[in-house]
Amino acid sequence: MDIYRELILDHYKHPHNFGHLPRPDAKIEEGNVTCGDRIVIEIKTKGLPAQADKTMREKTIEEIKFSGEGCVISQASASLLTDKVKGMKTRDIMNMQTKDILAMLGTTLTPSRTKCAMLALEVLQKAIGLLK
Repeated sequence: MDIYRELILDHYKHPHNFGHLPRPDAKIEEGNVTCGDRIVIEIKTKGLPAQADKTMREKTIEEIKFSGEGCVISQASASLLTDKVKGMKTRDIMNMQTKDILAMLGTTLTPSRTKCAMLALEVLQKAIGLLK
């Protein structure tokens, strides 16, 4: 088994940041109806509040948790993503794309598996959009 498959399986079996936050700043749940994957992302941020001329760009992810269920790829992707974004500015997270998630996973995926891998990022970006 290659090192990337081992990494993905380890994050699936022993997910990092799995659970819930007390009083998160934002919480959102989304699912992939075609395969049944479901991810809940909860975040706490620090930084300046949004202003009329600025959005969430000055916030930083202080704490993040995820929960849900689904395939190995969706759950491992959520675990890896939550590790990566701790301490990141929300504007940088909003600029993350498919290539960033695939680089974290370190493997090539089929289009349907790419959709599974992207679920956590899509949910996180929606949660960031809820910040005030």
